Formats: sequence, C-alpha cells, structure tokens
Amino acid sequence: MLNWELPLWEKGLIVAGVDEAGRGPLAGPVVACAIIIPPFTENFLKGDSKNMSKKEREEAYEYIKQIALAIGTAVVDSVVIDRLNILKATKLAMERALQDLKTKFDVVITDHVRLENYNCIPLTKGDEKSLSCACASVVAKVLRDKIMDHYHQLFPQFNFQKNKGYPTKEHIEKLGKYKPTPIHRKSFMPIKQMDMYAQTRSS
Repeated sequence: MLNWELPLWEKGLIVAGVDEAGRGPLAGPVVACAIIIPPFTENFLKGDSKNMSKKEREEAYEYIKQIALAIGTAVVDSVVIDRLNILKATKLAMERALQDLKTKFDVVITDHVRLENYNCIPLTKGDEKSLSCACASVVAKVLRDKIMDHYHQLFPQFNFQKNKGYPTKEHIEKLGKYKPTPIHRKSFMPIKQMDMYAQTRSS
C-alpha cells in the first residue's frame, strides 16, 4: 500500500492523497478529503474503507486525525451535482479539498479521477494501492455518513441511515411511495425518469 508513496517520499516530495465518498448514491452530497500523512508512515489500514465495519472506519478516522500533517475537506451538494454532472462535481469537491489543506504539496494521488490542474497520479482502485488515498477515503466516508445520518432525522421516511450509499431495493421502493426530498439527485435515474413522467402528466 506504500509502493507509490515511498519513491516520492525518498525524493523529498510531499504527497497529498485524495478520495471521495458519494458518487453513486441517489441522494445527498459528494464529500471529498485531501490528506497529507507523515512521510514513511507504516501501513495501518486493512484496505478500502467500504470493506471496513463502521466501528473500524471510525477508529481509523480518529487515528488519521491524530497523525495527519494536514486534512482538507469539501462538500458538494445535490443541486450542484445535478447542474454539473457527478464527475465534474467530484472533481470540484476534490479540488476544493486540496485548497482546504492550506499546505504546500508536490504530488496528488487520487482514486481513479484525474485532476488536470495538479501533478496528479490517478490510480485505479487507488484507495487499495495508496495509504494516503486510503486515509482520504476513510475520512470522506465517515464525514458523509455523519451528513446522511443528519438527513435521516430530517427525512425519516427514506431511512437514510441504511440507504445512504448505492441504490438499494428499499430506497427504490420508497421513491415509488414518497416524493423525492430536496437532497435527492434529480439527474439520476430513476428519479429523472419519475420527474419526466410527472411533467408529462401535468402538461
């Protein structure tokens, strides 16, 4: 998990890892994290944050906050996602997270997404290959989960504590029963299809 960082650290370069949480869900924001961990940090993660239990993620999150040299975060909401599209919104969130670091860095390692304005190494499954990227993944995931837990209190009919990630059967069924909330992504199917159908019926 350090094969990419080690050669860069050995050259004296500062590495920022970047990842996001929330590209695939039907509702809520995309949250990005940029992080700089101390050079030559030994691997302490088991892998992708999605495969960790909630308890493991939160414990890792607390440890990452203790050791990180800098952490930047950014939240881009569903309105912006609908206006830009999810890829552009993800890049926007990642760039804002890097700006939030307020610290100089030389190289950016991302999970798959290429950031054209930076010296960027986009790794497929970067959160499994780069410790910096994996740490960013943990922080982004924990922060987004907290946001969705808050939305669960506002919109309990959608059970966002359970339906915060990729579309579930329950979430789809609830969309057939309840009107989409303000945090639902209107440009995502099946919400887009439902909206088009409603407009057709009203015209």
